[in-house]
Amino acid sequence: MSVSRPARCVLSTASSIAKARPVIQCRDFSTTQSVLGRRRPRFASVKAEDMGLVSQTPTGQGLKSYTKKDEQNLSKRYTPDQMRVIAAGEEAIDLEDIRSQGVIRNDPYAFKYLDDFSVLRPTLDKIPKAPSTVPKGARWLDETERFDQVNEWLGKMTEEKELQGLTEDNAVPITRLDLQKFIDETPSMTGGGKFGSDVLAPALPKVPSMQGMYQNSTLIDSRDPTGIYDKVRKQTGMTLKEILSLRTKKIVSRRVVNMTRLGRVMSYYTLSIAGNGKGMLGIGEGKAAEMVDSLSQSRMAAIKNMKPIPRYEDRTIFGDVEAKVSAVRVQLMSRPPGFGLRCQYLIFEMCRAAGITDIAARVPWARNKMNTAKATYQALMSQRIPDEVARGLGKKLVDVRKVYYGGEQQLPMSRRAEEEVERIEKKLAKTGIADV
Repeated sequence: MSVSRPARCVLSTASSIAKARPVIQCRDFSTTQSVLGRRRPRFASVKAEDMGLVSQTPTGQGLKSYTKKDEQNLSKRYTPDQMRVIAAGEEAIDLEDIRSQGVIRNDPYAFKYLDDFSVLRPTLDKIPKAPSTVPKGARWLDETERFDQVNEWLGKMTEEKELQGLTEDNAVPITRLDLQKFIDETPSMTGGGKFGSDVLAPALPKVPSMQGMYQNSTLIDSRDPTGIYDKVRKQTGMTLKEILSLRTKKIVSRRVVNMTRLGRVMSYYTLSIAGNGKGMLGIGEGKAAEMVDSLSQSRMAAIKNMKPIPRYEDRTIFGDVEAKVSAVRVQLMSRPPGFGLRCQYLIFEMCRAAGITDIAARVPWARNKMNTAKATYQALMSQRIPDEVARGLGKKLVDVRKVYYGGEQQLPMSRRAEEEVERIEKKLAKTGIADV
């Protein structure tokens, strides 16, 4: 027996054991169970025909063949070759297919893709070009004739405004739409007539229930012809007269630059205030590529942000207040009547817009304009009125203000004060002067 025999026996045994093991198919890890076959639906699909949602029109009623009279009428419009094509098409189409596949659904979920091409909708369809009405031999108008047309049109516009009762002060200016209508409706050649349709879009259909609510040139207020205050009036509830009476002022404006991957993008920043001079004050910011747009944004924001400012005797503030924004600190102090507004110009404009006439202010630290205006607004809004102080101390309002309805409150005097009063009375009695 050789030495290699035990080794061969061992290897043969291992190979036979490996072949006897079952083969396990490996697959990727998944949380869902593998689907071996196609699943059948639990419920059978229901067709619209079975539910009675499709109108089954009988073939004999919905589709009829051409009669001899119809063929004679068609032969007047089509050539013999076209008639043969129509007849071949009629024979090739199966009426049963049209009945089963060409039905129209009448259920609520049917698609509304059918359109009546006999009706012209101005919002979607194009207006067909009208034929030219210019007579033969017509020529273009010269400058003198065209100038006479313009003068005649301006005279008619003036007469219409006079009939509407519009004077020169509140007259509505001529818009670009009026000028475009004049260009389209006025003939440019002798003899009158027009070349087809005009370039103006058709008018939108009006809803009968909204009659009388459409905006036209006669309803536009001359004080706001562009309508920039329409949105503010809806948001604030103020009238146009109240908005125009507000005192608005631009107090901060500067150019800012935003560094982006496309380079420096320049814009303008504006901070404005608005007030009615009777205790209402608002502050607003605006930023736009143009200074005019930035100023308009800040003014509208200031009008929308107006809030009531507490005022003592409608002239000054309640006590001393202080506010801090970033590195700017503003101190406001109340002052007696006739003191005036002794403060820097930013605080001066804000107090004048709010209706405050007596106040003193200090800005001891940084004096950034934007932060100064914001800190002043916060200080004015953070006042503690006597009602709040009385509720916090649990006292009455008259006790907090130390004033009764008839005048100052008579507080109890100390012992030293009583002795001083007695000494003065004795001195006056010795000199013969009547007691005070």
